Amino acid sequence: MSDTRSDTHGAPAEEARAAGIKTDSLTSASQASEATQEAELEAALVAELDAGLAPYAAHSSQSRGRRFAEPPPSARSEFQRDRDRIVHSTAFRRLEYKTQVFVNHEGDLFRTRLTHSLEVAQIARSVARNLRLNEDLVEAISLAHDLGHTPFGHAGQDALNECMRGHGGFEHNLQSLAVVDELEEHYGAFDGLNLCFETREGILKHCSREHARQLGELGERFLHGRQPSLEAQIANIADEIAYNNHDVDDGLRSGLLTIEQLAEVELWQSHYEAARAEYPQIEGRRLVHETVRRIINTLIVDLIGQTRRNLAAHAPQSLDDVRAAPPLVAHSERIAAQAAALKRFLYRNLYRHYRVMRMANKAQRVVKGLFEAFSDDPRLLPPAYQTQDAQTQPRLIAHYIAGMTDRYALKEYRRLFVVSDEV
Repeated sequence: MSDTRSDTHGAPAEEARAAGIKTDSLTSASQASEATQEAELEAALVAELDAGLAPYAAHSSQSRGRRFAEPPPSARSEFQRDRDRIVHSTAFRRLEYKTQVFVNHEGDLFRTRLTHSLEVAQIARSVARNLRLNEDLVEAISLAHDLGHTPFGHAGQDALNECMRGHGGFEHNLQSLAVVDELEEHYGAFDGLNLCFETREGILKHCSREHARQLGELGERFLHGRQPSLEAQIANIADEIAYNNHDVDDGLRSGLLTIEQLAEVELWQSHYEAARAEYPQIEGRRLVHETVRRIINTLIVDLIGQTRRNLAAHAPQSLDDVRAAPPLVAHSERIAAQAAALKRFLYRNLYRHYRVMRMANKAQRVVKGLFEAFSDDPRLLPPAYQTQDAQTQPRLIAHYIAGMTDRYALKEYRRLFVVSDEV
């Protein structure tokens, strides 16, 4: 009877085990099938994104990759992933309170590093679309190009560079690279954002030969006279188009520039007169905006046209051909000369205006004061920026100051130098 009982109870158990094994096998097979389908969909998405691009564009499927290997992204390309990581970074949010020309507290309507970056991205995408280049890459570069900028704009950068003169100097392009490579702390597997080579290459617009030698593959083009991708070249010129025109707009809004002064600038005056002729009833801010938008349009259309002519003349067949060619993204000689004249006008009349210079002088005092105080006593720094290594300490101080917004730098300065109950 015991044998019968054993057989009776054993059979269902064996069947259950067999059924379980079969179910596990089906589940595994189903999961494998889903994974295969998902991989095929991802490959189809990337192929579709790349299909409309010119052969000399930067194709996400041909990226040189990331510093740390990662599984491919879902439902987006590699360059789209880069863009998303940049937008979600802490450094990107801080740009809202970093100076373009006017310090944050001087007015709510002036451009900041954040609005500037958005304007650069919009211009760059328009150009890239017309040239059949990679919009996602050009957008990622544009949004990230100022991540390493100091508080108080170029005045802060110059002051920090002077403070760091004996410690390797300070370049805001290199600082932007440091932000995306090391300083952002979002992911468990790596420091920084682990961006693609092509995005990092575009961020590094300028670099001294000394620093280039320390950057390996990323620094080679500065040593051998090679070019970055066309997408990086577009972001570079879109940066100039954006700041020249919004600085005119902000200069007029602030009252530091006048319409009468701008009459000497051909690029401005020709479009101003055309706007007045077409819309004689408008004036004030609306007339200024109408003029600025016409200038931007002229610069973009000319940039696209001249770049097309350059591409036809050099006939690159691949991204490697682009790297070996001279710079291909450019304005025509006539428009380049007009844009250069506008730039010189802004330097003389806005960036060297006594009120801007006063604020710049204050900003440099703040940056130098912070650096000196932290150098004299690193214990005043947050613990994350303190080290026992005297050679490394100045760079950590520079990282800390460069990451500050305008108002945070002013607040830290008051904490260190003004007697109050604030600590």
